[in-house]
Amino acid sequence: MSLRPPQSLRQFNSSGGFNVLEYELMSERASSLGRHGLKVESVLAELRAWDAARHSEADRENLVDRASDAVWAFFIQREICGLRNGRDVIQRYAIPKEVLAKVGVVRR
Repeated sequence: MSLRPPQSLRQFNSSGGFNVLEYELMSERASSLGRHGLKVESVLAELRAWDAARHSEADRENLVDRASDAVWAFFIQREICGLRNGRDVIQRYAIPKEVLAKVGVVRR
């Protein structure tokens, strides 16, 4: 059985503008993308601030894992928004190769 949305929920209404629901969905996608970007920035800053003299290697491994999870979530959110190419993100955020190597890895 297929369902057809009500006339009031169509993407474009008769006045030529977006309907309220589509506007809210796009707004939430953009907001979520921004939140994910900020999370990537903060965890990468923590990783760059890691110092071998003050922290253990286990701390660094934990930071790399957190960074890879944040980058993975950011990539997924970008794809939801229709942005498929991640190369510009990798360059803009200067994501280390050790983080990229763990993107998408499921840890137990």
